[in-house]
Amino acid sequence: MTRSKATLVGFGAVLLWALLALFTVGSAPVPPFQLAAMCFAVGGTLGAVWIGVTTGFSVLREVSWRVYLFGTLGLFGYHALYFSALRMAPAAEAGLIAYLWPLMIVLFSGLLPGEHLRPLHVIGALISFAGAALIVLGGAAGFSAQALPGYGLALLCALTWSGYSVLSRRLGDTPTASVVIFCLATAVLALGAHLLFEDTVWPANGLGWLSILGLGLGPVGLAFYVWDIGVKRGDIQLLGVASYGAPLLSTLVLILAGIAAPSLSLLVAGVLITVGAVMAARAGN
Repeated sequence: MTRSKATLVGFGAVLLWALLALFTVGSAPVPPFQLAAMCFAVGGTLGAVWIGVTTGFSVLREVSWRVYLFGTLGLFGYHALYFSALRMAPAAEAGLIAYLWPLMIVLFSGLLPGEHLRPLHVIGALISFAGAALIVLGGAAGFSAQALPGYGLALLCALTWSGYSVLSRRLGDTPTASVVIFCLATAVLALGAHLLFEDTVWPANGLGWLSILGLGLGPVGLAFYVWDIGVKRGDIQLLGVASYGAPLLSTLVLILAGIAAPSLSLLVAGVLITVGAVMAARAGN
């Protein structure tokens, strides 16, 4: 697979993550860890069916247990830290800190062999981050000292996902099929966290069940498989900057669904995110 094609595949994850908010709203009132367990179980099962139809399960025996541990810690660690941060700090502010991960991907990618970090990459990432901040901080009340532990967890969340994404590049020979084990193991760990910290609440209606199925098939399923291809073989700096398009697209989806209202700040955010992505694309040429 060529670098440009792998980058295009990686963009698929950004498009799928744009549906995350819509499906999450529809899955209420299922608590976070229970939701993660159910969605990753669907995503892992989807991958298992794909492997069974294509390469066969023998490919999974070729992968080191260290790789499985790394991937599971990446997926589960990110979601556990994110959920915990939102419990200990205001959602908008913690969400913005957590969304430093695309910028961190751009910066950390400069340490990878064969990659070149140019000033336009960094400038583009910062401009796109400013656009994402306009969206994420729409309902913010201001940062507070009492929420510092939550902000710290949100920062760890950003470090976890950016580290997972960049280090995945070093595992370029590892088949994407290994993500199946990442998802299934994450489902088991999320189930354990749910049983320890949450009360079980099932979806209230058919829409809730369809939303969970949609999450598992898309934003918490296929997205991780195509992201794996993108960060391993594609333009990782461009993917990092383009990831700031996810909150923009997510908000547009909510507007189309009648859940959110359009605003001038959304238009400005869209311009900033687009400009940042274009700058990153030009830097890679």
